[in-house]
Amino acid sequence: MTTNPAAGRTARARRPARFADALLAELEVLRVRLRAAAGQPDGLEVRVTAAEADLADARGQALQPNGLDRVADGFGLSDFERAVLLLAAGPELVGAVADELTAVHGDPCPTFGLALSLLPGAHWNALTPAAPLRRWRLLHPPGAESVTGARLTVDERVLHSLLGADYLEPELAVIARPVCPHPALPDSLSAAADRVTDAWRERRIPLLQGPQPPNLLCVAGVAADRTGLSLYTVSAEDLPAAAPDRDRVLRLMERESVLAGAAWAFDVDAARGEEPRAAVRAICGMDAPVALLGAADPVAGAPEPVAVRVPRLPIPERLAAVRRALAGPAPGAAGSREVETVAGVFDLSLPDLDLAARDAAHGIPLWDACRARSRGRFPGTQVITPRARWEDLVLPEAKIEQLRALVAAVRHRSRVLHEWGFADRSGRGLGTAALFTGPSGTGKTLAAEVIAGELGLDLVVVDLSQVVSKYIGETEKNLGRVFDAAEDGAAVLLFDEADTLFGKRTEVRDSHDRYANLEVGYLLQRIESFRGLALLTTNARSALDQAFLRRLRTVVTFTYPDKAAREALWRRAFPAATPTAGLDPARLATVDLPGGGIAAAALTAAYLGAETGMVDADMVATATRWELAKSGRSFGTS
Repeated sequence: MTTNPAAGRTARARRPARFADALLAELEVLRVRLRAAAGQPDGLEVRVTAAEADLADARGQALQPNGLDRVADGFGLSDFERAVLLLAAGPELVGAVADELTAVHGDPCPTFGLALSLLPGAHWNALTPAAPLRRWRLLHPPGAESVTGARLTVDERVLHSLLGADYLEPELAVIARPVCPHPALPDSLSAAADRVTDAWRERRIPLLQGPQPPNLLCVAGVAADRTGLSLYTVSAEDLPAAAPDRDRVLRLMERESVLAGAAWAFDVDAARGEEPRAAVRAICGMDAPVALLGAADPVAGAPEPVAVRVPRLPIPERLAAVRRALAGPAPGAAGSREVETVAGVFDLSLPDLDLAARDAAHGIPLWDACRARSRGRFPGTQVITPRARWEDLVLPEAKIEQLRALVAAVRHRSRVLHEWGFADRSGRGLGTAALFTGPSGTGKTLAAEVIAGELGLDLVVVDLSQVVSKYIGETEKNLGRVFDAAEDGAAVLLFDEADTLFGKRTEVRDSHDRYANLEVGYLLQRIESFRGLALLTTNARSALDQAFLRRLRTVVTFTYPDKAAREALWRRAFPAATPTAGLDPARLATVDLPGGGIAAAALTAAYLGAETGMVDADMVATATRWELAKSGRSFGTS
């Protein structure tokens, strides 16, 4: 890089009055030459020497470099270019300079021709388009005028910088958002920040990738702060589509890297079309500290970036992050065991964790605060707030014990994996995946809702119509986003009719078979690395690929209810507030219906009874007959 962004980072405190002394003393050296050109040539060298002595004295008393020093060092200006910039700014800095310029050449603004004749060390290259003064728009371009006759006016943003005013170029402030460095980055993310700073020292572009985009920004923000820079984030889609306009905006960003000490983090995850990819190529050519966030594919024609993986926090670091967040300016009330449970279940990004801690400080239970921060981030799914409870399940006690064990596996994850050391053995298979298999209507989906409700989590049902795509590779990407979101918020992930996705791999006969097998292979790997609770339901266990069964912690078989179970289901079919008359659960249980059919018949009977205000036996019999007719049966058939 030819620019020096570190030159733009200065103390933000109010500068002493002496800050401008050296700048004005340097301008006085130029004014001596101006007055000589206006008809006062006698003793020029003596007056220049005296002015330069005053300049040296002013620099010796300055507590820090002035704005011109930072601009000249940052953009690599020659002595002549520095003098040209100062001469152009002169009328704005000292009003008398305009009169002196008018006396010399009849115009209150200098020209390049005047600078060539007046200033020492003059060289024609100073005003070429590729030279710093014009490349970074330190001076306004000459337009249609001749180069030597063009008026030299300094850009407003540059003028303010010369005087020590710090702000972001207004045109960039519309699309750029400042990122504050996180005050306490966990060790694994701090190591990623070190890799980013190393890449910048080597003048390479780091590519930050990971499952939690907010943490990518945290890492980039800390890396910028360690380098003495301020980070701004920009979406690549917000850059102008037209190449000339886009290049102009990127040059302004390069300029701000010096003037404001800025580093840039570009979100390029959505760069899929040719125009966004062209923007990525242009970004990679910037002469400034740049980081890319989330780009998964290399872009032809762009330099190879330095891959920086930003991992999920291991449980010990997550636990420490939760404790640190809760110990903020307004500490939240949470017990030690509750904190451990939350850290074991929820894997929020650092910004979301800080917000959850703030909510806890205002009286919201920590669990509920974390759950609320994870909602609304499940693409291609249906999110259900569970209402079913254990008493709604009619299952053998052995099956209930298996379901309760799944709850315990999630609730005590921190203790088992961290305190008892199981996570040290392997980084895979640390989640909980279970298969619910059995005939339709036997309670598989209801059991999933009960488990989610017992844990105080949302039930996220994967909508296959939204995640399965005909385009190669898109199904895996959609599923990856679902898994990542579920890991963040610790939602219970439900794959209903799982044999559709997790079916057996087939012999490869054509490209369709090959890519179908690739999808199954991806799911095999993802279900094993998933650290949350994933539930699969199926009516056809034999259709599942056997490799999935090995990766499942629990297989719960839901059997068709016998007469005793059906009687229990009928006794619970109507809520206590429903008025009923003449119902005999034992008699109703003689009809061969599964739990789902009984629930559907009870609801239908309730609608029939709503007309008269009472549900009676005839209405239930009618609803039951209609339910049997769905499968082509009637009373007396099985």
